[in-house]
Amino acid sequence: MMRKIMIGVMGPGDSATEIDIKNAYELGKLIAQEGWILLTGGSNVGVMDAANKGAKEAGGLTIGILPSNHTNNISDAVDVAILTDVGNARNNINVLSSDVIVACGIGLGTISEIALALKNKKPVILLSGHPESQQLFKNLSPNLTFVAVDIQETIKRIHNLLKNAK
Repeated sequence: MMRKIMIGVMGPGDSATEIDIKNAYELGKLIAQEGWILLTGGSNVGVMDAANKGAKEAGGLTIGILPSNHTNNISDAVDVAILTDVGNARNNINVLSSDVIVACGIGLGTISEIALALKNKKPVILLSGHPESQQLFKNLSPNLTFVAVDIQETIKRIHNLLKNAK
């Protein structure tokens, strides 16, 4: 039996835009429909909450890597909560545990996750309307940074990355 594919969806919490939240929800749904496991930061706000809710609606398995030692701020749609008590260091756990990382929107935490992913040779798909950050990461790591304009292109890119990783 093969190991299950885990897709990390990273993005802002409180500062997520409506578009980020809508994209994250749809992305979570499609990830679940593909039979992949969704991994997020597990919080009950923003991109993390939306992606988990989308995945749960489609019957998917969701994992939340929490920065704290409690479940106070966890999304109701997280199946498996991993409490780390390591604060922002959990971002490294998020990216190392994911086969592909999708950055849905942009924020300081998301930027750190993208950077950690690229440093660890993990492919990152940027799904955001932030051309400056897209250009920065494309310049730093052109072979591992991919830009998607919508959810369908994101899923196509994930398929291609997984196929090429074999």
